[in-house]
Amino acid sequence: MTDKKEKILSAALELFANDGYNATSTSRIAKEAGVSEGLIFRHFGNKKGLLQAIMEDVEARIGQLLAPVIFEEEPKKVIRKIIELPFSINPSEYDYWRLQFKLKWEQEYNNPNKMKPLIDKLAWAFAELGYEEPEKEAVLLNQVIDSISTEILRDGKALQEAFKAFLLKKYEV
Repeated sequence: MTDKKEKILSAALELFANDGYNATSTSRIAKEAGVSEGLIFRHFGNKKGLLQAIMEDVEARIGQLLAPVIFEEEPKKVIRKIIELPFSINPSEYDYWRLQFKLKWEQEYNNPNKMKPLIDKLAWAFAELGYEEPEKEAVLLNQVIDSISTEILRDGKALQEAFKAFLLKKYEV
């Protein structure tokens, strides 16, 4: 990948993550990247193509992050890994995750099934451990982790550490 293309992707990621996709113009991305707006169109076709290029990278990152959980065979370790997940993300990657959270509110880009493999794995873990309603418990824990993740992306990890400890104790993992 060329240096200019990398600068475009980096500028777009930061602007999309912080200001939102719809609120960010290609001219602003070009200015932030230090390139001409025409270069964005040459490399990506349009703003949607630029977002698609970023999303391909995000999807790969999500796969790498979730793989250790999905392939875990011990139920308690599955739950522990899920609870620890938002705390394991490097702050240098927060813009990727901020973008994911922003796009949840964009009907065109939201994929409600994106977390289904994770929820299914959690439901399996809770069922293996004898929980009365494993599917509901899985959805609940996923929603709690989603909320903790939002707070981490906004305010950092330190304020959420108590919740991590609380959840690890609650689920005895």
